[in-house]
Amino acid sequence: MPRTTPARALAATLLACALLTGLVGCGDDDGGPRRVGKVLDTTDDDGHHFRQVPTEDAPEVGLIVQPDPRPDGGWDIRLRVSNFRFSADDAADRAVHGRGYAQLSLDGTRLTRLHAVDYRLPGTRVSRGTHKVTVRLYADDGTVWAVEGRPVEATADLTASGAETASPSASPSP
Repeated sequence: MPRTTPARALAATLLACALLTGLVGCGDDDGGPRRVGKVLDTTDDDGHHFRQVPTEDAPEVGLIVQPDPRPDGGWDIRLRVSNFRFSADDAADRAVHGRGYAQLSLDGTRLTRLHAVDYRLPGTRVSRGTHKVTVRLYADDGTVWAVEGRPVEATADLTASGAETASPSASPSP
């Protein structure tokens, strides 16, 4: 009986993964079988469909907004994510469970697309008063990650008062 060498075993494993990639996600870095949820008829204000996923392993996001101590003011924004990884800017336009990007908005107006957890909001972008900062998670195909029909997002209030900076408060939602 011929003996299997480690090199042959590796080659056989790689071949099996290559054959099965489209079926079970073998070799893909999404952690296993693709569970990309169900695309719903529901859309956000920009027409992006919601992608419903089960609660137990759904992406989650939280939002922390803190005044920037630099003289020009502004705010440091940090996202806290779980069951989610940011894709590269040039990622393929396909949904992979728990991967994608975040969209940051101020008072309902889109500020930027994020592929990382940190963002600095310049003080010049915020007028005096209380404002709502929102972050929402998207799959790379542009669908909105959703749980129980609601988008995976978080909000924080930011209050700018003249020369002083803000008094933030945050509240995550599924």
